[in-house]
Amino acid sequence: MATFTGAERARCVFWFEETKSATQVQRKFRTQYRMEPPSRPTICSWHKNFVQTRCSVRHAKPPGRPRVSDATVEQIRDSLVRSPRKSTRRAFRETGIPNVTVWRVLRKCLHLKAYKLSIVQHLTDADKVVRKEFCLDSVIFSNESRFHVSGKVNNHNCRILGSENPQHVRDSPKVNVFCALSKERVYGPFFFMETTITGSAYLDMLQEYLIPQLDEDDQEGRIHFQQDGAPPHYLGEVREYLNTRFPGRWIGRAAPIAWPPCSPDLTPLDSFLWRFVKDGVFVPPLPASVVELRPRITASVAEVTPEMLRSVWQETDYRWDVCRITNGSHTEP
Repeated sequence: MATFTGAERARCVFWFEETKSATQVQRKFRTQYRMEPPSRPTICSWHKNFVQTRCSVRHAKPPGRPRVSDATVEQIRDSLVRSPRKSTRRAFRETGIPNVTVWRVLRKCLHLKAYKLSIVQHLTDADKVVRKEFCLDSVIFSNESRFHVSGKVNNHNCRILGSENPQHVRDSPKVNVFCALSKERVYGPFFFMETTITGSAYLDMLQEYLIPQLDEDDQEGRIHFQQDGAPPHYLGEVREYLNTRFPGRWIGRAAPIAWPPCSPDLTPLDSFLWRFVKDGVFVPPLPASVVELRPRITASVAEVTPEMLRSVWQETDYRWDVCRITNGSHTEP
């Protein structure tokens, strides 16, 4: 029997939500994946399960025969409802029910799981509407990241909690790097000479470095340029320039197309590129200076292959589908 990946199942759910037709989903599946699609009952089952759970497209197994009494299940439920962070050992001490039984009831009867907390940015209902509507083709994503010689990597979407003295990170030698990413290539890296990126320096980079390259690659004027809402990007002269170069086709703060707030998960630079570059740069022995750091960054960016970009864009496309299906919620747990 054919097996399908989570991305393929999610795509089928999205298509069914869009067309309300399992036959149409099968046609889209054949066109997209060049393989035999799932059956119509399977597609309907995936969609039904997603509507019921809002978190999975896997077929839910029927519940097994209960191995403990209803009273015991309710006792464990009441104990955990009062304190969701309670461990099974503590529940055993309070209720007298063996922690193995508590754990089995949690999984088999109450269908609860132990989730690792993941820090994400708060999304308002208005944020979700904007995120749901933001799904475009031919987008050039862009972003900056700060690389420290000490090995710390930081950008405005990342916050670090740790036992080290923040003064050490702030004062260590560092370089600000800009990259842009399309389905076909990486533009960059561009190294800012300034310790703090200003709107003027950012505008100079666009005019002298990035835009000439985009003009060569975009003869038909189809590119949509994306930037987030960082202060240098919001400079009036920057926005005026982008309105001239990409009339109605740039994405950002106060742009013709609004960049969804709190959305680093929707850009492949944050979900892929900076992580990939960091892994290639900070290997022992670590660079001793910014002079050594820059060529490492350049070499790591150059290792991104077209095959990798195709895979990254499929993942990004999948994230956008998840964003649409969940009405703009986070695409990462």
